[in-house]
Amino acid sequence: MREVRTLYVDKGEEGVRLDRWFKRRWPHLNHIQIQKLTRSGQIRVDGARAKPDTRLTAGAQVRVPPLPEAPPAREKGEIDPREAAFAKSLVIYEDEEVLAMNKPSGLAVQGGTKTLKHVDRLLSAWGEGLERPRLVHRLDRDTSGVLVLGKTPGAAAKLAGAFARRTAQKIYWAIVFGFPKPGEGLIELPLAKKGVGDREMVVPTDLDDPRAETAETQFKTIARAGPRAAWMALWPHTGRTHQLRAHMLAIGHPILGDPKYNTEASVSLSEGLKLQLHARRLVLPHPSRGTLVLEAPISPELRAGFERFGFDQHEADPEPFKRRP
Repeated sequence: MREVRTLYVDKGEEGVRLDRWFKRRWPHLNHIQIQKLTRSGQIRVDGARAKPDTRLTAGAQVRVPPLPEAPPAREKGEIDPREAAFAKSLVIYEDEEVLAMNKPSGLAVQGGTKTLKHVDRLLSAWGEGLERPRLVHRLDRDTSGVLVLGKTPGAAAKLAGAFARRTAQKIYWAIVFGFPKPGEGLIELPLAKKGVGDREMVVPTDLDDPRAETAETQFKTIARAGPRAAWMALWPHTGRTHQLRAHMLAIGHPILGDPKYNTEASVSLSEGLKLQLHARRLVLPHPSRGTLVLEAPISPELRAGFERFGFDQHEADPEPFKRRP
């Protein structure tokens, strides 16, 4: 783009940062380029200088200077028709503002040095720039289930706000080693990260630990397979890394199939099973109307656990933590 243009901020972009507004339109721009353009006054908002973190208001005028041309499409950023079809096959709900997927076990949400296939890359199936859905929360690579995304900047901000304010209720299903007693309760146990990279784990700690993060998990037993295993509903009130896996190990009932958070006994019982953890249900405010209630069919991995221990998914209460009269 070699000419100066003036663009207007859409209503759905109210509150979006200036640098992110630019990135959504011209994904090839990096933060340093945007910073230089704002610092030199080439990018302006309503005629005034602005910083990259300036929050935009609906209807604001943004001066867009000549920008560097986008480089040729890189192979690693492209997805083929088969990958696009796979991405679309994961959809369990979609409207003009919200997209919800049933993320399979083994698929990372975001990429890394050694992770080339991930949800973020597959979002190219919906387009680029403003058309590209935006992640608002995460699931572990080996955890399957409901993953919700915003299809506009405004919707993404509201959905992310629901998670930040804890107005989103996430219900997970898990098969754990043994039978927790009592069968329901609240785990309030601070966690801290330990290790680095692929070896990073979270461990229980004291609140006076400078690395400590408060963590709360509500749990309830749905069914049990004698003393061997139990099918649990888990509701994380906080969203710490590996929270459910670390909390269940901490109370002596690790999630079966977990390669990191386990005991010798749980590893033995898990033989042939992958992580038995599934984000079953998500309830949160819709960005513009009512309430979203999203449910993900169980994964093949969890189905294998149900078959081994004789659990029937149809026996579950869809609202296990709802207070009954």
